[in-house]
Amino acid sequence: MMNDKKETLVEQTVTYSLQVNDKFFLVENVPARINLETGEQFFSPITMERLQQIILSQEKPIRFVETPVYNFAA
Repeated sequence: MMNDKKETLVEQTVTYSLQVNDKFFLVENVPARINLETGEQFFSPITMERLQQIILSQEKPIRFVETPVYNFAA
């Protein structure tokens, strides 16, 4: 059975988040293709390489944010 529904992807910039061990990283203004129906984000291989370079090389951040942490299972 063929699905005739067409996905709608739009180019946008997003904030990418990643947790490595106990550190949480945010990278703003990352180019992505967004599925308007599901909200799923798609990144090009070049974008993923750049994200890894930013985080692994520990480039100087533009700012720091304080983030609250909650425990779901109280």
